[in-house]
Parts: sequence; structure tokens; C-alpha cells
Amino acid sequence: MPNDRNETQLRQAAPGLGTAQRQAVGELLRVSPIADDLAARFARAGFSLALVGGSVRDALLGRLGNDLDFTTDARPEDVLRIVRPWADAVWEVGIAFGTIGCRKAAPDEAGDEGYQLEITTYRSEAYDRSSRKPEVVYGDSLQEDLLRRDFTVNAMAVALPRKEFIDPHNGLADLAQRVLRTPGTPEDSFSDDPLRMMRAARFAAQLDFAVAEPVLAAMSDMADRIDIVSAERVRDELNKLLLGDHPRKGITLLVETGLAERVLPEVPALRLERDEHHRHKDVYEHSLTVLEQAIDLEDGAPDLVLRLSALLHDIGKPKTRRFEKDGRVSFHHHEVVGAKMVKQRLARLKYPNEIIKDVARLVELHLRFHGYGTGEWTDSAVRRYVRDAGPLLSRLHKLTRSDCTTRNRRKALALSRAYDSLEERIEQLKQQEELDAIRPDLNGNDIMEILGIGPGPEIGRAYRQLLELRMENGPMEHEAAVAALKDWWTTQQ
Repeated sequence: MPNDRNETQLRQAAPGLGTAQRQAVGELLRVSPIADDLAARFARAGFSLALVGGSVRDALLGRLGNDLDFTTDARPEDVLRIVRPWADAVWEVGIAFGTIGCRKAAPDEAGDEGYQLEITTYRSEAYDRSSRKPEVVYGDSLQEDLLRRDFTVNAMAVALPRKEFIDPHNGLADLAQRVLRTPGTPEDSFSDDPLRMMRAARFAAQLDFAVAEPVLAAMSDMADRIDIVSAERVRDELNKLLLGDHPRKGITLLVETGLAERVLPEVPALRLERDEHHRHKDVYEHSLTVLEQAIDLEDGAPDLVLRLSALLHDIGKPKTRRFEKDGRVSFHHHEVVGAKMVKQRLARLKYPNEIIKDVARLVELHLRFHGYGTGEWTDSAVRRYVRDAGPLLSRLHKLTRSDCTTRNRRKALALSRAYDSLEERIEQLKQQEELDAIRPDLNGNDIMEILGIGPGPEIGRAYRQLLELRMENGPMEHEAAVAALKDWWTTQQ
């Protein structure tokens, strides 16, 4: 911290925390101009202000961004009165839960995006057994506010403007050990807000932390309490988990504690039972490996659609599993069944329609490549592959390549070479035919003029016929397209 006493306190509290990480608290100095100015305004109004929660944790981890969380004894209406003349923008979306948001430009940093601030009144939250919404009760002390926080690593604060480090629940020591514990008993914490059980899995995925045994036990014992939480809040936590650096760790926690049975039951269902007579690949572990391999192929930022598709691509297998007479296990049409299941599950979790559509389409198409074999696809088949994937083609490439988890190196190499060949053919055809925008050689106006008819269903049928010819034969000269249209039209009379 900014003084020797606090530096000594940090060293004594967490001897396992490295020097570089201790010094990372110096990141707080970067935000001091904003934080101190705001704290001075609260003090003049007779209120306290402290940096809290994830901001303090991330500063200690050396990853503090421009999103800052504060807590105060001021009520929301007082917070509004203080920040409105000071902030560049203010929003009240979270005011029902005691939170005011605002944006403030960074001083003396031209071009900087500035800071996003959330200021929350000291509070405690508890769920009624019959309600999906938490009851918000305001508190009067910082100590009380820290006690109601989800985990000890998020229950540290820096009181402003004096910059006093406050850690009543040994969060710094837990941060050094990379372990998640609750400030009070996990049963009380999860009873107050059952979503915290999913947050444990999310933080494990984001920060690569372990979860303390008492917390794991409470998650397992209380998994059914997640049912009271709204689908939107569950979805948001699941997204953060999947977009973390270690989503396998988070998914595993959800499955092992029984939470996944409540929020994403299709995933634990992938743990198909084995027996000595019918051995087959562990679909659950395969799906987690596909997820990790898809992440390795991402370009830049984490891709939620790709990660959801990788995790869920085989969820149709349990419903389609058959034991064949020769001892093999088959999953015929599991991609079609899986796509329908994806739509149903993601709709229940209130995902946007665009995400539902894209994930379901990728799941439906993820086996299409396996008909390519050693490259015997016609140009027509390649065109259809590109057309059916549409804007998802790049993601389909990644998902298909990730779906190879065989330990047979020869088989894996053959699949990789086959897909290399397919991608090369796609690129060749793209250069020749503009595959990204495949359309018939005649448009609707052309069709009406050539056939001498007005708008109607016949135009749609003619358009589809020409599109099929385009897919099958590639681009046609205008005269050839006109002749083909007329030939088809004569068969419709």
C-alpha cells in the first residue's frame, strides 16, 4: 500500500504473496486522482467511501482495470446528489439494489476511455424461499457490508481518502493461497444469495482458484436453492464462467456439486454410463476437451458462441444412443436432436435469439465435414457447405477441428489433412465464385421480366430452382441461365 505500515501489514498477513503482487497494490495509486476526489466529495457531505470487492482483489493480483467498485454509508438518493454534478454520466439501473453507476474521464489523460464506477450503499441481501428477487436491507457499517460479501477475497476494502487497508476476514491470505472461502459460514452466504454458488465456479474458472472443502460441501447440499434465482442471473454467471481462462474448472465444479443438474442438465447427462460389454468414448470429457481445443483456436477475444457450441455440440447423444448388434454404440442424427435441445435450453436461460440461432446451427452442422472423407466432395457439395454455414463458417472450421480428440495420431493427422484440403478448396472456389454471397444468376426482377409474370409464389420457386442450379454447376452465363429458367418454367405449366 502507499505507506510502510500497510506494506508491512500486507507482508505479515500473506507471507506467500510475492513481492510483485504486494507491490501491485500500487495500482491503486493510478486511480487515486479519481478515487480521492470522489471520496473528498462524500466526506464533505458527511459520508464515508471505500474501494471494495473485486477492485481491491484485482489490484492485489495486478489486474486492476478501469471498472471500480465503491461502497458507502450514503443512501442511493444521497449518492445521486453527490455524483451528478461531478460525473460525466450517471445511470440508475441498479438503484433498486442500492447501486448507482457513473462514468468519469481520467484527468490529464487525453484519449483515455475514463473510469466506470459503481457506488453501492452498505447492504445485505437475503432471498425469501418463495421469491426470485433478493430483499435489499441497507447497513450502517463497512464491517457489516464486508461480512455479507460472497468470498473473503472479495471482502477486502481500502477506506478513502486515508487509504487504509481493511481485511477482517483474512481475504489477503486466501488470495495468496488462491482459495475461495466465505466470510461467514457458506450455508449462511448461499442462503442469502444462492447465485453465489455459481459465482464460486465462475471465480474458479476466471482466476484458477480452488474452492475450500466447506464451500464445496455447502454447494452440493444446497444446489436446489439455485432454482429460486432468475434465469437471467444464472445465464450471466454461466457466460462469465465460459469466458474465463479455465472454463473446464468451472464446469467441473457445477457438475460435481449437482448445480449443473439444475441449470444445464444436458452437460452432466453426457457422462454416459459404461459397462464391460459396450465401451465407448466418455462424451462428457470429450466435450470439455473440445471446449479447450476450441479456445486454443480463438482469434483474439473469447468467443461465447464458439464456446457454447463446443460444450454443447454432443448433447443429443444421450437421447440417440443405440447399442448395435455388432457391439458398437451409435448416435444417429444426434446433431439434429442436439440442435433442438440447444434451442430449448438456451431459450430457458433467456439467451438472445441470435446466440440461440447461431449455437444451434453450429451444433447441427458439426458433423457435416465427416462426409468429406478423403476429398471426394464435388464443387457443389463444397458450395453447399459454405452456404449452409453462412457467416458461421469460420466458427464451424474451429468447432470441427476441435472435435477431433482421438489419441490415435494417425487418425488425427488424417482428419487434419482432410480438413486442410476442404479449407483449401473453399478458398479456391471463393476466389473463383464469390462463395460468401452465393445467389442465383438471375434476380427476382429478371425472373418476372423473362417469364412475363408479376410478383407471387412462382417467383420464389423459380428463384430457388436457379439457386440449386447455381450450387450444382457454379456461375452460369446470362444466356444459359435464361434458357435454364425457361426450360424449368415449361415443366411447371
